[in-house]
Amino acid sequence: MRILGINALFHDPAAALVVDGRIVAAAEEERFSRRKHGKRPVPFSAWELPEKAAVWCMEQAGLRPQDLDAVAYSFDPALARPAASMGLQDPWDHLRLTYARQAPGFLHTALPGLDPDAVRFVPHHMAHAASAAVAAPGAETSSVLVLDGRGEATSHLAARRTGDRLEPLYGQELPHSLGLVYEELTEYLGFLRASDEYKVMALASYGTPRMLPELRRHVFATGDGGFHATGVPWGELCPALRSGQAWSQAHADLAASVQVCLEETLLDLVRWLHGRTHDRVLTLAGGVALNCVANSRIACEGPFDRVWVQPAAGDAGTALGGALLLSSEGGERPGPMTGADLGRHWSDAELEAWLKTAAVPFERPTDVAETVAEALADDAIIAWFQGRSEYGPRALGHRSLLAHPGRSGNLERLNAVKGREQFRPVAPMVLAERAAEIFDGPLPSPYMLFVHGVTPDWRDRIPAVVHVDGTARIQTVDTAAEPLVARMLTAFERRTGLPVVVNTSLNTSGRPMVDDPRDALECFGSAPVDLLAIGPFVIRRGALFAGGRTDTALPTGT
Repeated sequence: MRILGINALFHDPAAALVVDGRIVAAAEEERFSRRKHGKRPVPFSAWELPEKAAVWCMEQAGLRPQDLDAVAYSFDPALARPAASMGLQDPWDHLRLTYARQAPGFLHTALPGLDPDAVRFVPHHMAHAASAAVAAPGAETSSVLVLDGRGEATSHLAARRTGDRLEPLYGQELPHSLGLVYEELTEYLGFLRASDEYKVMALASYGTPRMLPELRRHVFATGDGGFHATGVPWGELCPALRSGQAWSQAHADLAASVQVCLEETLLDLVRWLHGRTHDRVLTLAGGVALNCVANSRIACEGPFDRVWVQPAAGDAGTALGGALLLSSEGGERPGPMTGADLGRHWSDAELEAWLKTAAVPFERPTDVAETVAEALADDAIIAWFQGRSEYGPRALGHRSLLAHPGRSGNLERLNAVKGREQFRPVAPMVLAERAAEIFDGPLPSPYMLFVHGVTPDWRDRIPAVVHVDGTARIQTVDTAAEPLVARMLTAFERRTGLPVVVNTSLNTSGRPMVDDPRDALECFGSAPVDLLAIGPFVIRRGALFAGGRTDTALPTGT
């Protein structure tokens, strides 16, 4: 079967293609449109579709819209109820539902040749669940927990996968929503709702959870698989922040209190689920599953032996999950997700043509990994553009900014380059076989979805990646899966004695992650980055602005 998955209704529009059970491609529309998150999550944008992402996915398999057997749309309007009846203050939600019902016609217009009858509505949280339980390696029998802001009428799903079957066990009805509570907090602290929740998680590390007793009155597990999460009196806890205002200790304490309350509630839900299934493996999806601090508590304190989190855990992942669910229901046995590198890529010849068209001076060193390692050892900041782009919000060694972790000033330096708040951390990447001696937490961690304690002996050696609470959100690098990144890390350690490199996303504040060569060149040209490694080629900032030669393609050493 040839199945296209579409996420469009709320936020992070995306498309994914599954052919005969194999994941062919997956991409978010923001990488094409250059609009962060693709669009704002308001009813008036619900009609917008991931047209460019969908066309690109089909091109990867040489398909036309009329060749598709099915299109999975990750929301089922038949399951929805009026917002007011669910206790939600969203007077225009009926517009969102109207657009959802018309999705087959909209898709037919956006993808000429598509049969509208091929469009199948997939329940939102079932699409999330499949993106985790079906995509996870070694999860043929597993439990799955989905938590986000909202779906059709619920905000949560506990389920179990046994072979080809995905069985729902419990769904928490709205207005109770852990995701919406965290969104409310994000907005209350002056950040952008349904966008900047990760900033709140970072800020929480600067606070103490002294408001936890009050929060526990409003957010708690109910013991039956569900929870209460609504009615938090924010104004009684601390003053609101307007966008751009400086935060105080009270705001950090509020963030810390909500974070701990969330973690406690999630642990109760996980324990309830394990009591029903007694499985060894837990898979997670939904926007709340991007909270890597909570994920680590679930992995370390929960009853499951292994926890796997979908790298595109937010709504973008429902495009893949919807396609996988229809594939499984069609009698196929979908293969697991082997990596998040499911997006666009260019051959060496295509990259060279881009560079020549841009008339920039470039080199082709003998080994780009050695050249980058040498520059990093000299404290350069590197823009790293290699292979297929990542699906999901994390830079995982394909579209990254790299720096020396041993220089404490590099945290402030990178945040200045990206235009970010200075309280936000940057992450380390490390060879998988070296991780256990430096970091304490769930291993391996290839998708940067857990936090780890940094062992005391290493905190002073890699200060740029150690957060204020002594933790780091690491990415472990498997040599077989990522040979070029592994070679760069090995070369850097040979020069510095450090098997760790700073890795943060290749973008600047308010912009999506770099995706194509033009994006990379624009970002490199506008930000104080020292070297761009794009495929086997490198561009040096000094040469770019000195007007050097534009056609250097012979090996120049390392």
